[in-house]
This record gives sequence, C-alpha cells and structure tokens, in this order.
Amino acid sequence: MKLRLLKYVALLLAVVLAACGGGTQRYAWPLGTSSPDDTVTQLYAEKFAEEVYRLSEGSMRIQVYPNSVVGGDRELLESCKDADIPFVVQNTAPQVTFMPDIAVFDMPVLFDSISDVRRVVDNPTFMQHISKVYQRGGYELLGYADQGFRVMTTNKPVQTLDDFKGQKIRTMENPYHLQFWKQLGANPTPMTFSEVYIGLQQGTIDAQENPYEVVVSNKLYEQEDYVVETNHLPHFISLIVSEKFMRTLSNHQQDIIRQAAEIAKAYARQQSDERIASRIATIEASGTVILPLSPQMKTQMRQLSEPVYQRIRQQVDTALVRLYTLNIKR
Repeated sequence: MKLRLLKYVALLLAVVLAACGGGTQRYAWPLGTSSPDDTVTQLYAEKFAEEVYRLSEGSMRIQVYPNSVVGGDRELLESCKDADIPFVVQNTAPQVTFMPDIAVFDMPVLFDSISDVRRVVDNPTFMQHISKVYQRGGYELLGYADQGFRVMTTNKPVQTLDDFKGQKIRTMENPYHLQFWKQLGANPTPMTFSEVYIGLQQGTIDAQENPYEVVVSNKLYEQEDYVVETNHLPHFISLIVSEKFMRTLSNHQQDIIRQAAEIAKAYARQQSDERIASRIATIEASGTVILPLSPQMKTQMRQLSEPVYQRIRQQVDTALVRLYTLNIKR
C-alpha cells in the first residue's frame, strides 16, 4: 500500500512540475518525515514549507507528510534520490547505510555543549565537505537543525562507570552506537522503536537512549526512574532535497528554497532549546530523577570510546573527521 502511495505522490509531482512551467503551482511538492506531529522535526519541516510559500509569494508550495505516511527512513531516502519525494527531514543515523561518511556524527562523547556542535556543522569548510557527501549520494544538503543531545533513561542509577555494566539498553541498529555501549560495559539491544515502551514496561530492556524530545513525546519516562545525561551524541536533523529535482527548478526557485532552509534551521534550533527546558520540567514533575555526569566520568567515557573513534577514522573521509574534531581538546 505504501508503494502505491509513493507512486501516487510521484504522479502528483509530475503534474506539479508541468504546472510550474506556466508560473503557477497548482499542487504542493511533498516533504516526507518519519517523525510524529509534535516534534522539532515537524516544526522544522513546517517552517521550511511556510517560508518557501512566503518567499515565493505563493507560487511555490510544499506539503509536509509526517509519521512515515509516505515511507519510513529508508524509503524516504530512496524516493528522495529518485525525486519522487523531493524533500526529506530526518535524523542522520539512517543515512549512514547510504552515505558511510555520515558516520562522522557517530563519534561519541565529543562535545560539552550543543552550541559547540552547531559551530562545527555551521563552519563553511565543514559544510562544503559534508555537502559533497550528500551530492555523491544524489541529494543537496540544505542544513542541520537538532534536538539537542541523546540521553539515557534507565531504572538503575548511573553514578560510576561500573553502573553501566550489564544494563540492557535499546539502541538504533547502528554498528558505532552498538560498539559505544559495549565499550561502556552495557548490553546494547537493537529494537524497533514502537516496541520500546512495552519493552521497558515488561523489563525486556532496562534502558534506552534518545533526545529529551522523544523521551517525553513517547512518555518513556513513565517507565523509568532515572534520566542519565550521557549527552553521548548530538541528535542532528537534516533537511535534504533531491538533486535531480533541484535541476528542474529555475535559479530563482533554488535560491528561495535555500533561503527558506536557513530561516527554518534557525527557527528549529530555537524551538529545540526552548522545548528541552520544558521537557526536563515535565520529567522532573513526574518524579523521575535526572542525573548529570561528572567531568571525570565524561573523560573516562571518552577514553573507553577510543576504539569507536579509531573505527570511524578508518572508514570515514580523513578531512571530514579532522574538521569535525578540529577544536576538540582532550
């Protein structure tokens, strides 16, 4: 059924492109996400669509489809490359399968603040290099927003490295994520996200890791006694467009899309910062305890992560790794 829907969207897009020749766009270009409505991902996508419409004075329209309505992460990437769904907003983790160099973002426990992370990805030289990765994949990168850092939720307090040992933690099916948690002594278990709440409820898993936004929107804190601020990875949200699709547009239309993307990126980051504070308040009000980690523990986690760093250095473009870690002082 999803494939039939994708074909319908592709047909609709063909009608749109034909209509654009006369200067009036009769139908909206689709933008797909796999995220629920009430997320920064959705706000990012909607703001982008809103700005494209505003800047084009109504001559360009984008329709946002959340909740994997037009496909999951893998389907969205494939459809975007083929220009069937020209725009996609998604986390970078699923993109590693298609573009291995994106694994540079899987280097754990590098940054102390999200502002440091943003300075790195906004650096023009870094953006030039990472944009080439997307170009080789058939996409144009329009920018990165984020949902802050990923944190750990658990029923077991974590105050020393030994407290990680043996904890069954759900992770995404990403080899670098799995290796990181193994290095800490935990027992990482890939699991479909829809099964996480029940897994915590039934004790199949002890813990999981996600940004605060996901922890609250999916009420995961209801089944956990602690949130441990591991802040092990930034949760990037990328906005990409099909290169094939962009080539069908005029230079003026392309400029509008890039300008709208910059505005939407700044808006999404601001929303993320504000929402994290409110999410923390929600968790604390529920009685779930938030545990920060000491600088000493962070240093120990980085030392244990060295095999993950080495593996990524071996498989990711050297210049990209150097630019991403340029100002990291350890």
